[in-house]
Amino acid sequence: MKSLVKTVVLITGFSVLIRVFGFLFRIYLSRTLGAEALGLYQVAFSVFMVLMTVVSSGLPFIISRMCASYRINGDRKKQGSIISSALILGLAISLAICGIVLLFRNLFANLFTDEACIWILLALLPALVFSSVYSVFRGALWGQDNYFALCVSEFFEQIVRILVCVLLLAPAASNLTKAVGVAWSMTIACAFSALFVGLLYFIYGGKLSKPGKEYKQLVRRSTPITGVRVAGSLAQPLIALIIPLRLVAIGYTSSQAMTLYGVAVGMTMPLLFVPTTLIGSLSTALVPDISMAVVKEDSSHIESRVRSSVIFALFVSALFVPLFVGAGELVGEFLFDNALSGTILAASAWIMIPMGLTNITSSLLNSLGHEVRSCVNYFIGAVVMFALMWVLPSLCGINALFWGMGVCMCVTSCLNFFMLKRKTGIKLKIFKPLLILLFITVPCAAITSFVATLCALAMPSFFAIAISCIVGAVCYLLLCTVFEVVDVKGYAISVLSKFKRRKKLKKV
Repeated sequence: MKSLVKTVVLITGFSVLIRVFGFLFRIYLSRTLGAEALGLYQVAFSVFMVLMTVVSSGLPFIISRMCASYRINGDRKKQGSIISSALILGLAISLAICGIVLLFRNLFANLFTDEACIWILLALLPALVFSSVYSVFRGALWGQDNYFALCVSEFFEQIVRILVCVLLLAPAASNLTKAVGVAWSMTIACAFSALFVGLLYFIYGGKLSKPGKEYKQLVRRSTPITGVRVAGSLAQPLIALIIPLRLVAIGYTSSQAMTLYGVAVGMTMPLLFVPTTLIGSLSTALVPDISMAVVKEDSSHIESRVRSSVIFALFVSALFVPLFVGAGELVGEFLFDNALSGTILAASAWIMIPMGLTNITSSLLNSLGHEVRSCVNYFIGAVVMFALMWVLPSLCGINALFWGMGVCMCVTSCLNFFMLKRKTGIKLKIFKPLLILLFITVPCAAITSFVATLCALAMPSFFAIAISCIVGAVCYLLLCTVFEVVDVKGYAISVLSKFKRRKKLKKV
């Protein structure tokens, strides 16, 4: 358990650092590009992410699982063979996709309502080849539990992208030139990252062996995971087409619809993914951990990991809901100078709870080898999502985007819970803590809102946001302790006692 906690802390530390830089970069982009140009980039990027997902989603996950299982037997040659086979497979797939896009360029151009998007997509295209290499070496480091190298490589990519983007945007004049410059920064960052992570793999003792007959196995085992990720990525361009289309149908102009979409996706959505920084860290650490437990048939270890990770995901997700509900409007105005983004944030904060549960339960199913069922559950939820996004804009405008996503993740997480219980026999007992946490968020949101409003009258927005969120978070933790959702007090005492013991040892 200690090693898992240390791993989660390491990954979370780097993830927070990466997210902070990424978030500041997002603010920079929103202010430099403007809502309309940011909307154009988001539309093109959403199509690119579908292609990227085919290359870099299922393979690294399966490579990490297979390398973790081979580590038990110490079969380094087999690990090297898997990596070599995956590199060849990844390069073949990425080059084939690039060829298809270039060959049917006009067809892809017709997908967009603005022809500028195709130039952005073409600038992003070479990143697919570099990412295919990066994802394979990343999967190998992941399976070897080398989380430090894994985190450093991701941090390196973020820094390179930001630096290159700032340099490319400095001389840019038009919105199109700026958006294309952002796309090229992504491609250049992927190229440097592929080289960097490859060097790390060999520096830490990794080797390549003669490719074996693992191609079919890699394809068969990675396809369900890739299918889920592709569906998720494919959902983005479909959403980017459906939401503006439905907004135009109810009376908005094309420019207004694209601006609303840019605000929702480019400014509001990144904030809603903040809890996944912690949950994603846990998911990353669980994959090799549970994979090895499956090989060893250690059912008690699996049960402990499943139950504790679900409660952790629920606790973290619910923590941010009252903060964004209470101080969301101030956050939108302070970060993006856009009051609408804050209003949308406050109204859609609830979706973080099903989002966190879907994230962790999908990861658990994949780690246990139930990729196909996880894929099916996602598709069922996606059908509900698109139906709601088509119907709801006439009732709630741009908020239909978040209602569709939220209901989709509610359906998916419920199906995932049912499958986890059926396949593992574990009684998760999630209903009671879920109800308690939902109950707790209401007074915490009211307190946060009251403090935010009061502070905003007498001090700058930054301090009003900081103070109100701290007060809201403290109230949340206190109520969680009172209702015994998690043992916050016990954990704090444990950490403090460990710190005191280390301090005494240093003195001795």
